[in-house]
Amino acid sequence: MQVKHLELEIAATAARLEREGRYTRTRHFVQHGGVTVYDHCVRVAAMSCRLAESLGWQVDTTALIRGALLHDYFLYDWHQKDPSHRLHGFTHPRAALRNAEEDWDLTRVEANIILRHMFPLTPVPPTCREAWLVCMADKLCAMQEMVYTRTRRLRPALAKTR
Repeated sequence: MQVKHLELEIAATAARLEREGRYTRTRHFVQHGGVTVYDHCVRVAAMSCRLAESLGWQVDTTALIRGALLHDYFLYDWHQKDPSHRLHGFTHPRAALRNAEEDWDLTRVEANIILRHMFPLTPVPPTCREAWLVCMADKLCAMQEMVYTRTRRLRPALAKTR
């Protein structure tokens, strides 16, 4: 899929999710460093599609994009000191799936993407290619976001030491 077409399809799907559900709320929660949940999910959707193409995997692109955009649809600030957020890494896939199912009818593939994206932290692996792609893309994007945020914050401090 061409990059421009891919960006347009992801943007159109995200806009639909914002119109139809509570997806706009993802713009208000921080995921990794200074990156919002919304931006993280858009990045994961794009990375998932690029991985599918580079691996030569035939996938349901519509389900891949929608599932990737909804994989962190947990709708709370997990950084707040709250006992219910203590095990966020283990519990947020089920919260995201519950929220997504309240707002939309999901396909089996979309549900699997959302529920299994934290493997191996959560013990049950994905059961379809699309979910494996989001699982991999999520980790790659999270690492990029954390490194970028930390190095961006460190630059001014390092400059003062020279």
